[in-house]
Amino acid sequence: QVELVESGGGSVQAGGSLRLSCVASGHADRGIYMAWFRWAPGSEREGVAAISPDGLKIYYGDSVKGRFIISRDNAKNTAYLQMNSLSPEDTGIYYCAADKKYGIPLGQQGYNAWGQGTQVTVSS
Repeated sequence: QVELVESGGGSVQAGGSLRLSCVASGHADRGIYMAWFRWAPGSEREGVAAISPDGLKIYYGDSVKGRFIISRDNAKNTAYLQMNSLSPEDTGIYYCAADKKYGIPLGQQGYNAWGQGTQVTVSS
């Protein structure tokens, strides 16, 4: 069972940056997909970015392409989400997901582990 803990959320003004971290524990050393999703009130949870176990395949949601960067450090079982040029539309709870069993990388279904979420608030 993989367990995930996110950190790095907070409040920032529009145009600013934040970096989120997600540490995986449990059976995380066998190579797992890791991803970030976000949810805002009134919206469905959205796939933000995903990265393959070897880091060679990376996927981004259309709304964050060119602004967000996902990366991972397998030695630390940690995934990161560098968020730049933030706008109020990026406000929401960001969830780390891992251990994809089936489905597309940015699809919610198929991920076996989810973190508790970290709040990101961007003010104008």
